[in-house]
Amino acid sequence: MRFILIVLLFGMQGCVTIDSGSLHQQALHHVVLCWLKEPGNVEQRKQIVEVSKSFRKIPGVLDIRVGQVVASDRAIVDDSYDVAILVVVPDQKSLDEYLAHPVHQKAKNDILVPLVDKILVYDFKE
Repeated sequence: MRFILIVLLFGMQGCVTIDSGSLHQQALHHVVLCWLKEPGNVEQRKQIVEVSKSFRKIPGVLDIRVGQVVASDRAIVDDSYDVAILVVVPDQKSLDEYLAHPVHQKAKNDILVPLVDKILVYDFKE
């Protein structure tokens, strides 16, 4: 009997799947584009990328993606910014809490404000 139970338990593992896409259903995406005061400054871009990774510590943040601009010759592509940040949260309440959180406020005041000339934000829901 114990053998049958073990076989059933191990055999059922392949039957259980988690759709990670469902974790983000109705999620709110907070897209931030940053233009540096010193455009193209590699060290400053890295600072923004690194500090943005700390946003993962903030409760309610489902995902964080951050990276540097990719140059493009296509007219439709705006590659004039330096760094893009994507923060995914479940809802507006979580976005408000993220924006007010001390980790975000510290990054904003210590890194973003001193280095960034312009910020453009797009918020959208799935």
